[in-house]
Amino acid sequence: MASLDRCLLLLLVLLFSGLMVSTSSAFSGRMVGARTEVQDVETNKEVQDLGLFSVDEYNHHLALRGARRLTFSRVAAAQRQVVSGIKYYLQVVATMDGTGDEGQHRTFDAVVIVKPWLSSRSLVSFAPRRPALSNQDNVGDAHLNVRWRTHMKK
Repeated sequence: MASLDRCLLLLLVLLFSGLMVSTSSAFSGRMVGARTEVQDVETNKEVQDLGLFSVDEYNHHLALRGARRLTFSRVAAAQRQVVSGIKYYLQVVATMDGTGDEGQHRTFDAVVIVKPWLSSRSLVSFAPRRPALSNQDNVGDAHLNVRWRTHMKK
């Protein structure tokens, strides 16, 4: 009887150990909640739409202050992170209207949170990727380094 109990205990320990090893190896590729690169950004319609959304929100919030509008070009790179929704970290390429050098592309960092079950998108931040802008741009860093939260229905 004692040897049967030992055999069952040994079997349970081995089974549990095997289960733990297989579970940990399944998550060894990436940490849960970590940022992951979005593949094929240029052809990913959702990511490109989020880039356009971030520029539109930027333009909407800064139009009241008389800042220059941006024209969306594309999203150059993106990462996503599962939080209470999906948080996208985007590198948005856009041109600034009325600078005298139209067509000159600038890169901005945007953070957007999408909550599909609420049909909402929130622009959390939008700022220039390169903080040093030339003085002739006359847009002011305070206008570009804006942080806000806006909930929009699709």
